[in-house]
Amino acid sequence: MEQLTLGDVTVTRIKEFYGSVEMTPGQFFPDHPEGSPAEHRGLLAPDFWDPETGQCQSALQSWLLRSEGRTILVDTGVGNHKERPYAPVWSRLDTAYLDNLAAAGVRPEDVDVVVNTHLHIDHVGWNTRLDGRAWVPTFPNATYLMTRQDFEFWDPANEYETVFGRGNQNVFEDSVTPVQQAGLAHRWEGSYRIDKNLRLDLAPGHTPGSSVLTLESGGDRALFVGDLVHSPLQIVEPGTNSCFCEDPAEARATRHKLLGQAAENRALVFPAHFGGQGAAQVERDGSKFVIKEWAGLSRIA
Repeated sequence: MEQLTLGDVTVTRIKEFYGSVEMTPGQFFPDHPEGSPAEHRGLLAPDFWDPETGQCQSALQSWLLRSEGRTILVDTGVGNHKERPYAPVWSRLDTAYLDNLAAAGVRPEDVDVVVNTHLHIDHVGWNTRLDGRAWVPTFPNATYLMTRQDFEFWDPANEYETVFGRGNQNVFEDSVTPVQQAGLAHRWEGSYRIDKNLRLDLAPGHTPGSSVLTLESGGDRALFVGDLVHSPLQIVEPGTNSCFCEDPAEARATRHKLLGQAAENRALVFPAHFGGQGAAQVERDGSKFVIKEWAGLSRIA
């Protein structure tokens, strides 16, 4: 099953890619405790870590939400045909993403809202598509929601220094600016209410404007946390940051806070890049957390 029903909201996983990100846990999580991948082998292998190659496994996907008659897309992956000279694993992809979206019954023109939890290379790519030699909005009728903080931080004109180095090169120009120029981008700050079921809040640390989408409908709760968590390793070892976190201390504090909220409210946690069954319910284990159970989605492959 690729769809869950949470209260009055349906959640569908739209796959773009699943496989190796060509990084070992030590590269991806440079501050992880010594030996953690092997210690947590039963949790990580094979969906999140391949012990034979030693490399991390990751999914690129969107979460498709239907709420109050509207179609909402959370994060848009890497996109096709994008030139990514400093991230070759994501350069010039040619995936079946739009076909997978169509299989879920959604055409690009049907999307009402696009949520970019942050403006990294692998969260905004399908914001646009190539039309001849021009990048145009993929979802022409959508409002694209992005935080003011991330918009300003990733605008090359502002020349901010980033731990990502040149890894995000071309992303703003081909996946953000065309949306802004089309009048479809809405830059919000603080919090933003999409509808009675869905609310966006700032969750900084990974990037200055990282955000989390909270779903509350009936008795069901969920948090769509973007890159707050890349791997289950960061649930059982929540002090572990990825190498892409701009403010490590703030990222740790935000992760602890939101995982604590998820545990207290019995909310499903939907990270952007989890393969396997995609989402999990967590509970406290002292100052750390454990996965109580996985969501009912089928394993991605």
